[in-house]
Amino acid sequence: MQVTATEAKNRFGYVCAQAKAEPVFVEKDGRIDSVILSLQDFEALKAASQPKTLAERQKAFNQTHKAWIDEQNARFEKNGLWCDDLRVW
Repeated sequence: MQVTATEAKNRFGYVCAQAKAEPVFVEKDGRIDSVILSLQDFEALKAASQPKTLAERQKAFNQTHKAWIDEQNARFEKNGLWCDDLRVW
């Protein structure tokens, strides 16, 4: 939904109710100036913008790439390291 700043001011209750269903873009001087969001949408944006800790990123990586990690571990258990037979001269 898109409204002018004057409409947003005059019909603020209606605009807030509409913001619960979809973002409301507020136009000022012919350009979109602001966006009114529901609290749920705002919280989701806020959570998405916060950096994750290293432990959270590692957990997400392990979950996403579990099949590949399991395959690599199985290959290691079967064959060992590729460089086990190398000798330092």
